[in-house]
Amino acid sequence: DGIGLPTMDISISSLAHRGIFVSFGNASGAVPPFPVLRLIAKSAYGTRPKLLDYTTNRAELVERADEIFGWLLDGKIKVSV
Repeated sequence: DGIGLPTMDISISSLAHRGIFVSFGNASGAVPPFPVLRLIAKSAYGTRPKLLDYTTNRAELVERADEIFGWLLDGKIKVSV
């Protein structure tokens, strides 16, 4: 969920069994704290990652970007604009 506050409930409700709620943005308001027991009905997970924990230096950022652009060139993923 990159929107935040207004879509949080929709995102959590739409989770599949063992789904993962990923809150990575707050474009329209920060996601407030919520009881983790809210995820128990679907054995779901929740996380709030930040980019700098996944790309700790420029070399890692370039490596990850090259991988994604390689997938685009190979047709493994498609982007619609």
